[in-house]
Amino acid sequence: MGPTQDVPTVPLPSGEHVPVLGQGTWGWAQDPAHRGSEMQSLLLGLDLGLTLVDTAEMYGQGAAEELVGEALATRRDEAFLVTKVLPYNAGHMDTVNACERSLKRLRTDRVDLYLLHWRGSVPLEETVTAFEDLVRAGKIRHWGVSNFDPADLRDLAEVPGGDAMATDQVLYNPARRGIEYDLLPLCRERGVPVMAYSPVEQGRLLTAPVLEAVARRHRVTAAQVALAWVLRHSGVIAIPRAGRPEHVRDNHAALALTLTDDDLAALDAAFPPVRGPVPLDVL
Repeated sequence: MGPTQDVPTVPLPSGEHVPVLGQGTWGWAQDPAHRGSEMQSLLLGLDLGLTLVDTAEMYGQGAAEELVGEALATRRDEAFLVTKVLPYNAGHMDTVNACERSLKRLRTDRVDLYLLHWRGSVPLEETVTAFEDLVRAGKIRHWGVSNFDPADLRDLAEVPGGDAMATDQVLYNPARRGIEYDLLPLCRERGVPVMAYSPVEQGRLLTAPVLEAVARRHRVTAAQVALAWVLRHSGVIAIPRAGRPEHVRDNHAALALTLTDDDLAALDAAFPPVRGPVPLDVL
């Protein structure tokens, strides 16, 4: 894998370390006019040590995976590649077949981390068995879940092999703090990092007055404040989307931002922490 010396890392349960800041690709490959910029962004991210690249078979019905595969064609070994299987493809053979299709689109022989995108009607035992088969076949290296709440995680823990889960990818940002009450502590207890998607709420947080005020104090952007806020926790990985190289540089620069107690208090006042369990937020 490529150099990550300037990017902090977090261990997976296996002991392998991955960057705390990666690159998301939701919404990519939708507009041909943006394709070149999206590919440049991905490669710049690799140069900066943002080597965790997250995509899914759902994104653009495979088009995002194809873009990632094209961009990484000569640099595959530098990336820690994450993709996801849709719940209606999560039956035993369906999962295996979906993985093969993703591998073809990604132009690779293995996925580093394969996630169940959300829980559907297929029994978890069936999906976990498929994941285990794919690990044995060398098609995937680790597996995990996405959009699982604490009850889902407890159910998964009861499934044979369910304790091999490597991450839970969930929505987390200053406006979506529900995971702090129960899911984040549960994952910490199990030594499983949480992967935060939409850390700036798909851009909607960028005009929040409190984020703008904190950003002015530090002479940074509101997006960098949101990223630094998400990454203030140990055991959390953020995967913001950046379709332009300058956004990748901004995201990377957020690693150098440390929020003060006053900053955190202001953010808490605007976005209060939850005081009890709430349903898991999803986008």
